[in-house]
Amino acid sequence: MDIVLIPGFWLDGDSWNEVAAPLSRAGLTVHALTLPGLESRDADRSAIGLRDHIDAVVAVVDALPAPVVLVGHSGGGAIAHAVADARPDRIARVIYVDSLPLGDGGLINDELPVVDGEVPLPDWSLFDGEDLVDLDDDLREKFRAMSIPEPARVTSDRQVLGDSRRYDVPATVIACEFRTEAIRSWMEQGNSFVAELGRVKDFELIDLPTGHWPQFTRPRELARAILAAVGR
Repeated sequence: MDIVLIPGFWLDGDSWNEVAAPLSRAGLTVHALTLPGLESRDADRSAIGLRDHIDAVVAVVDALPAPVVLVGHSGGGAIAHAVADARPDRIARVIYVDSLPLGDGGLINDELPVVDGEVPLPDWSLFDGEDLVDLDDDLREKFRAMSIPEPARVTSDRQVLGDSRRYDVPATVIACEFRTEAIRSWMEQGNSFVAELGRVKDFELIDLPTGHWPQFTRPRELARAILAAVGR
């Protein structure tokens, strides 16, 4: 089976390396994507918006035999959900890594600081403590060295969805900085943050306690969680 790995902000396909290797050894055909504008720090990303990232993943899905599993980390989860909206009949499952499906009209994160029309990886002080759990000094240095500024429009463009069949696509949420207990509580309270997830007909929640970047802090455990979800 083909599995498409969609990175979150500031990251390219190589950020998945420690997760992709065990997935490949388990027999999956792995496609770890580098999204438009994230090819290098010198890439022109001034005109790239959220739809460009979605369309790039849709093109990959269209070139693969169905069904395809999508894995989206952080902001990549919003992209994965939009691809499920665009191709609901070709997606076997969407796996959200410390992420949730973003509903129509939603924004990924328009509060990140924009510098010269793009969003570089901010200072660590701008992140919550939960984000940074297990991200030690060596991993922070590695992350910053590989980071690439995110196209500003990707962070602030509104999600545009239109096919209710996206709710038929099974979903797995791998919860890291927040536990599944919190997600269920938010759903019971009717929190808009989890409203789109609540509309998915078949979803599961899995705990993987760590910070927001498990592909760096707990890659082997993340790979096992992804394989378990694929097996379902």
